[in-house]
Amino acid sequence: MKRFARLEQIRRMDPHREAWEIYRLSSAYEFPWDFTRALELALYRTYAVPGIGRLLAETAELTDRSQKRYDDTTLLLDAVVEHGFASVQGRTAIRRINQMHRSYDITNDDMRYVLCTFVVMPKRWIDAYGWRRMSRHETVAAAVYYRTLGRHMGIKDIPESYEEFESHLDAYEDAHFGWDEGARRVSDATLDLMASWYPRPLAPALRTGTLALLDESLLRAFRYDAPSPATRAFVRRAMRLRGRAVRLLPPRRVPHHARQNREIKGYPNGYRVAELGTHPVPGTGGCPVRHLGSAPAD
Repeated sequence: MKRFARLEQIRRMDPHREAWEIYRLSSAYEFPWDFTRALELALYRTYAVPGIGRLLAETAELTDRSQKRYDDTTLLLDAVVEHGFASVQGRTAIRRINQMHRSYDITNDDMRYVLCTFVVMPKRWIDAYGWRRMSRHETVAAAVYYRTLGRHMGIKDIPESYEEFESHLDAYEDAHFGWDEGARRVSDATLDLMASWYPRPLAPALRTGTLALLDESLLRAFRYDAPSPATRAFVRRAMRLRGRAVRLLPPRRVPHHARQNREIKGYPNGYRVAELGTHPVPGTGGCPVRHLGSAPAD
């Protein structure tokens, strides 16, 4: 198989009717490492919205049980990507997500913003650091895929196109990013979790490297000292060099799904999708965001 053969395959597909298939090809074959990093950043950005970050701190899931929360979120989202919306696994994963969210007063605006991060951040990351840029077919398919997921979650007024997702994300962050003490605790716990995946002596460098990848609006919201321009340039250049190196590799012949990532630590003996996540009681901890005004669909 030639390096760009799968991209040629994607361009022959319909990004509206075959959105899930295109998204799976992109995330599991073309850019599995990049999608993981980008979706980590997508979720991380949501902490900078004080209403979201504060509730995350109140549930203590991301501060006291960081690895489990990371694993469960990744595996639930991955089940839909791997098996599709109509599959038993996909339906079960969406049901679990909705069951957790029902226990909390999540605004539609916050839920829609989180959905926007899933659409926009992978494209921005891949265009900056991937072995190639995302094609238009992949970009359209990602927007359609997350519109479908959003409808299954009962989210209202979902943007229609990638451009609308991007515009909404930027406007929402301009209006809502800000300081919150609880959100900063969640951010610190997440940075500590990411550093824990590597040998302990590397932790300070990994933290600095992660901060170097954040934009100024995030650094301001969490009140982090910005890395030096030289550090930021070095880290971002290293990410671009990695992308160029990957371009020289042969294309992936078997899919790599998020459940196969080395960062997933909590289920060495396997897991059941129906048992992932928390089982919150209304008014107590366990859900990552506030609840919608209307009941989400199973």
